[in-house]
Amino acid sequence: MSASLALNLSAGLATLGLPQSDAQQSQLLAYLALLHKWNAAYNLTAIRDPRDMLVKHVFDALSVQAQLPMGGNWIDVGSGGGIPGLILAVADPSRKWTLLDSNGKKTRFLTQVTLELGLTERVTVVHARAEDHHAEYDAVIARAVTETADFIGFTNHLCQENGCWWLMKGQYPQAELEQLPATISTTTIELHVPELDAQRWLIRCQRNTVSH
Repeated sequence: MSASLALNLSAGLATLGLPQSDAQQSQLLAYLALLHKWNAAYNLTAIRDPRDMLVKHVFDALSVQAQLPMGGNWIDVGSGGGIPGLILAVADPSRKWTLLDSNGKKTRFLTQVTLELGLTERVTVVHARAEDHHAEYDAVIARAVTETADFIGFTNHLCQENGCWWLMKGQYPQAELEQLPATISTTTIELHVPELDAQRWLIRCQRNTVSH
């Protein structure tokens, strides 16, 4: 990856207020290089240019970091090219991650990247549909998925009783939020992605606690 891309990364991290060590920045650049390389054969993303990948994938994923609780056992559902889970695993070593995807090409990529970036102790890759994966997590995260109510429905078994869903959206999903059942409470957070002139929102969903 070019020196200019490294400078763009450093500038974006500064804008986000995310201090990252030289080693972490090297990992993020190595991730970009692998994504660009594998994308030619595996069609992991419609974005072809590494600079655009930096903004629309890496910065987009990192824009949620400051909003998320530290630690815990997390699952990224429909991880695809590792967005946001793999990128967040580089940015914050405090969390354990499962990267779940039903596409074998994508999980092969994720497995290779996890190995090459030295993340195997805190990242597990699973090739399965969400409905067929059975484990409970402190938090479920996903980017650009289906309707919020549908997503919570088919991942309900993955989110432990006091856990949260964190959903990354583009336009403010007013209609989707109105369709959620009364048993789910939400918090909406506007995100700002460096070098991206587009709306980004993070929706935190949690089951309402019932008092007796």
